[in-house]
Amino acid sequence: MRFAGRMVAGTVAILLVTISVLVIITELSLRRDLKDDFATALQREALLIREALPPDSLQWNLVVHELALQNGHRITVIDRTGRVRADSDVPTDQLPGLENHLGRVEVRAALAGKVGRSERQSASVGRALLYVAVPGGPGVIRVAAGLDQLNLPVHRAQRAVLAAAILAILLGSALAFVAGRSIAQPLTQIAGAARAISAGNIPRFPRSGIPDIDALVRALREMNLTLQDRFEALRRDQAEIGALVESMVEGVIGADERGRIITANQAARQLLGYDTDAPMPDLLHLFRSKAAREVVTAVLGGNPVNGAEIELDGSSLLVNARPLPNGGVVLVLLDMTEMRRLELVRRDFVANVSHELKTPLTSISGYAETLTSEHPDPETSAQFLQVILSNARRMQRLVDSLLDLSRIESGRWQPRIESVDIGAVAREVAAVVGDPAARQRVRFGVEVAAGAESLQADPDAVRQILTNLFDNALRYAPDGSTVRCKARPADGGIVISVSDMGKGIAHEHLPRVFERFYRADPSRARDEGGTGLGLAIVKHLVEAHDGRVWAESERGQGTTVYAWFPLVESSKVGEPRSQGGPPVTT
Repeated sequence: MRFAGRMVAGTVAILLVTISVLVIITELSLRRDLKDDFATALQREALLIREALPPDSLQWNLVVHELALQNGHRITVIDRTGRVRADSDVPTDQLPGLENHLGRVEVRAALAGKVGRSERQSASVGRALLYVAVPGGPGVIRVAAGLDQLNLPVHRAQRAVLAAAILAILLGSALAFVAGRSIAQPLTQIAGAARAISAGNIPRFPRSGIPDIDALVRALREMNLTLQDRFEALRRDQAEIGALVESMVEGVIGADERGRIITANQAARQLLGYDTDAPMPDLLHLFRSKAAREVVTAVLGGNPVNGAEIELDGSSLLVNARPLPNGGVVLVLLDMTEMRRLELVRRDFVANVSHELKTPLTSISGYAETLTSEHPDPETSAQFLQVILSNARRMQRLVDSLLDLSRIESGRWQPRIESVDIGAVAREVAAVVGDPAARQRVRFGVEVAAGAESLQADPDAVRQILTNLFDNALRYAPDGSTVRCKARPADGGIVISVSDMGKGIAHEHLPRVFERFYRADPSRARDEGGTGLGLAIVKHLVEAHDGRVWAESERGQGTTVYAWFPLVESSKVGEPRSQGGPPVTT
């Protein structure tokens, strides 16, 4: 039931109770007052009858009949013994048959000299009567009248009160309805404002003019402002946390107590192979590996998991999982694939460097020990010293190459952009690469296409790139062949290629020829004096110019290495990129 209906119903109930109590009290009070007045009238009438009663007792019955006809009341004359001497409702010949009235309350009071009064059902006439007796005559003069005479004024009064009650109920209901509406309408509007607040909409607060309701409205308005501030702070915190989680390189997955995924950042989706908007299954079905499912089962059971490493589709993932206080779980996935690869590269690098250094050190140590202990002839000593010097220079080239790689990879060197004459630099490098015997057995050719005469790059870096490429081609080029260097415009830049006519490289080795110490043919090159770092240096120097390198080869048809450089704006020519100097030329 609505507030207005409840208020009307309550008002009507209060009015009904009030009117009922009022009617009952009014009836009782009116009936008591009327009865007292009626008894007083009967007492006066009895006194008048006492005065009008003749001395002759034979006339008493006739007189009381006549008086009774005049006032309509029953008149009884009783002597001191209780015997009825005259009664207006009983014939004279029947008087002796009436019972003795000495036991009546009003008669005993009158015989005692007082006014007697009593109410009871008359056995003689069969109705309720009010008896009033006074002393007089032979003993007692009693007048009786039916109490039903009092009902008429009482009923009239009751009807008047009921009519007034009905009018009061109607007016009270109308006023209660109006008052209820005036209170219920702002309360309804307040409820609507509360629903708007809960839905996140802008609330409309009423003006009722009722102080208590206006105080409630003010409190609700203040609460709304406080909630807005708190929600805004919560949204900012959630946005910051969301941005923080999304920016993490680790994959973060949050799930409820049933394992249903609630949130997953982009890193987690990429690690697991799901698009941004693609639905993700439950945790128990998310991973296919047994080790990962064991981690999920453990954390869903309330047990934290630290540093569990699992293999997933060829990737190595480090998993940390924690149960949350609300029954959910959070998983943090760290891709260890690159770290494991780097560890492998580091181990290979240490092994390769150790091997590269061990070979010349062994030669130097062996020949030095021979010179020290055996004292060979001068010619043999000169040969031994030449071997020692050659291996020392080989070690120097290896150390210089490692230093170059370290400086380039660490960012301490950046190219200083200038205009470079490709043809002049290529011919200059070709003139100094290799020993005279190598230059006699292998020819160098330089071809520069139109539009590729000059290159905007670091001159020392270009010189070192060509030196390493020429030196690499010279070691694999057969006798009587030509190592060709070409430059031509391509893809919005200039590409420089160096080709030899050697036995070539198998296709499966081409993607790795630019790695440090990688050799497509492990049986060659190490004995030919190479450090295994030349092409790695070339790759880093070209990429420092925002370029790229690649190799093409066919078995038995030679190998070509390409270095592509992008065009550079003329305004940047001569602008140094860092304070580092040029790389060491090996």
